[in-house]
Amino acid sequence: MTVLLFNKPYGVLSQFTDRGNEGSPRPTLSAFVDIPGVYPAGRLDRDSEGLLILTDDGKLQARIASPKFKRAKRYLAQVEGTPEEAQLAALRAGVTLKDGPTRPARARRIDPPGIWDRNPPVRYRKTVPDAWIEIELTEGRNRQVRRMCAHVGLPCLRLVRWSVADWTLDGLAPGAWRKL
Repeated sequence: MTVLLFNKPYGVLSQFTDRGNEGSPRPTLSAFVDIPGVYPAGRLDRDSEGLLILTDDGKLQARIASPKFKRAKRYLAQVEGTPEEAQLAALRAGVTLKDGPTRPARARRIDPPGIWDRNPPVRYRKTVPDAWIEIELTEGRNRQVRRMCAHVGLPCLRLVRWSVADWTLDGLAPGAWRKL
C-alpha cells in the first residue's frame, strides 16, 4: 500500500489531468507527483491549499473521504473581519447551509500561523481587518469551510487544510510530498 502526504499549492487542481478546460491547461497533481497508481483521498478546491492524501488503496480512500467515518480535518482560515465569540459559537454549534445543517465544528481564533506566503498573495485592504481561525470538521462537503465562515459573516481569504486525522503538513513545503 502506498500513502503520500502532499502539500497542494494554491491554484493546483486535486486531480492528475485537467478535463474540460478548453483554454490553457491549469496545473494538476501530475506536475508534482510522479508515482503511478495513486489517487487523492478527497479533494481540495483549486483556491485552497494544504494537505492532500494520495493512495493506491481504495478502502483507505473511502475511509478518509467519506463523512460516515468522521475523520477530523483541521483547517487554518484567514478570514475577513474580526471573529466575535458569537460567530465562533455558531460554527461550534453547526450552521444550516443550503444543503442542510452541518455537524458541530471545533472553532477558535488563532494567531497568524507561521506558514509559507501564498502566490499570489491574499489581497490586503487597509480599511478591513482580517484574522485567522482554526476550524476542525468531521465531514467534508463542497467548499464547506468557506460556506460556513461566510454564513457567520467571516468570508475566507485563504484556506489551508493542515491535518487529516493524525496526518499533518509539518515539514512539508508547498508542492512537496512524502511517502508514509
